[in-house]
Amino acid sequence: MGRYVKNAGRTSSSTSSGDLRPSLALKRSCLSDLRPILRTLLFTVLFVFAAAMPSAGRDRPADRHRPAILSRIKREPVASSGLAAVGYSRRLRVLEVEFRDGSVYRYREVPRSLYRDFLAAESKARFYNRHVRRKFPSVRVKPRRHH
Repeated sequence: MGRYVKNAGRTSSSTSSGDLRPSLALKRSCLSDLRPILRTLLFTVLFVFAAAMPSAGRDRPADRHRPAILSRIKREPVASSGLAAVGYSRRLRVLEVEFRDGSVYRYREVPRSLYRDFLAAESKARFYNRHVRRKFPSVRVKPRRHH
């Protein structure tokens, strides 16, 4: 099963201590056999931790089991190819964006100045993509309509 270094007719390590130890070649062989297993274990652990992290800054669909968010933020219709309406709560510092497909996303910790710039932007969809999407913690308030 194991490979050992022979020394003067007896099996021992390369040192003169006389004890039985695997050779360096055996250690390397075992390590090379374990590398794929350790790599898989490492990626599994990283994946589990990443999945458990909150969706800060990512546009991730809300979990089906989460309670629905009741939005009372008034949204103003906007002229845009992809967006239907935009609303802001000064008290909560929350921006809500409604898309043409009916979905609504809420972005937290948004400064009021960004909302004003958003409304003044020539292209609302471009402004959203550059300055809002994946820049603030978000949650889906309403899923898109299925046609």
